[in-house]
Amino acid sequence: MNRYRYMSSRGQTIRLITILILISINHFVWAKNGVNTKPAAGPAIHGYDPVAYFVSGGPRRGAEAFSYNYQGVTWRFSNEENKQSFIESPEAYIPQYGGFCSYAASRNYIADVDPKAWTVYSGKLYLNYSLSVRKNWLGDKKSNIAKADGFWPELVKKVQ
Repeated sequence: MNRYRYMSSRGQTIRLITILILISINHFVWAKNGVNTKPAAGPAIHGYDPVAYFVSGGPRRGAEAFSYNYQGVTWRFSNEENKQSFIESPEAYIPQYGGFCSYAASRNYIADVDPKAWTVYSGKLYLNYSLSVRKNWLGDKKSNIAKADGFWPELVKKVQ
């Protein structure tokens, strides 16, 4: 009986290692210059307009007609005004941690985001994997930001 538990545990370990390897490989496919470009080589933050979070009070899909390339990454905007605002001050609108999940970054790993799971806090945009993860992140956002800020310099090296 112990033999089967060992094999089951070993099998789970192998599956976990395989998943981690696939996730690691996947990071290189959906990041460009440290910015979330999932799907592979797509626009930043799934094509959502980063300026809209600040001026429209929530996420809005960007349009290809209002695209702008910044540091090798395509950003999309919902209108020309938002595009111009970004061009004038991109660092004011780029989401923290390259548009990857803020909560994951606070736990020292990289995860994709749901652009609808967002927070603007202290003038910065934070995205999360899901609405439920966002709820966890909001529970202690100051501490989570401090942790993510500490981990990000090493994490970004993995996605460049």
